[in-house]
Amino acid sequence: MSPLVQQILGYALLPALGLSAGGLIAAFVRLSIKFQSAVLHFAAGVIFSVVAVEVLPEIVHLHNPLLTAVGFGTGIILMLLIRQWTEGKEADSTTASHGRIPVTFLLVIGIDIFIDGLLLGVGFAAGAKQGKLLAMALAIESLSLGLATATSLLKNQLSRQRVIGLLVGLAALFLISAGLGATLLQNVPETVLDLVLSVGLAALLFLVTDELLTEAHIAQEPAWLTATFYAGFLLFLLLGMLI
Repeated sequence: MSPLVQQILGYALLPALGLSAGGLIAAFVRLSIKFQSAVLHFAAGVIFSVVAVEVLPEIVHLHNPLLTAVGFGTGIILMLLIRQWTEGKEADSTTASHGRIPVTFLLVIGIDIFIDGLLLGVGFAAGAKQGKLLAMALAIESLSLGLATATSLLKNQLSRQRVIGLLVGLAALFLISAGLGATLLQNVPETVLDLVLSVGLAALLFLVTDELLTEAHIAQEPAWLTATFYAGFLLFLLLGMLI
């Protein structure tokens, strides 16, 4: 393993630990409904900012409209088909929905984490300073995402052990994708990278609009709850300007 890959994996531990820590906090600390909604709003804002600051500029830079359209369209169709399949399975089941793993939600969360790991691995190619700052920014995103993910899983009445196990698995996925970004994606053609990022872009937008914000809305939503979405967006935007 080269020194660069070792360095990338070392900094990738920051977001992985942030994801696990967020899950542990949500699993063992009783959070109010409004605080849970605020966490989901904030995580949605951060992820939306990741799309604007990191993913979209890279796709525009690659400048291949056809591949972008194919990748984005494939991602959206895939997410909709998965949602339809999982909702159909739940409707056909005679068992209660409580305690069931939300497959669609976890899948799009996994894609988000996978894309983040790839971005971190590729980011170090631009320089050590840029890679370190990106790792710190992703650690903040991962902490809020861990809180949001665990909160949603606990609302489905999954046990703490299952929630923690799923979060640890997602953290491991981040480390794997960071390793792939540091090795494989450094040398792949730009066409492959464009397709990967375009599919990821679709999945991230689906995660924000169809999963996190849907879960975040409560009957009586004060203005400060909505403001947490914009706070999350602004935080990562400012961090992205430093990179």
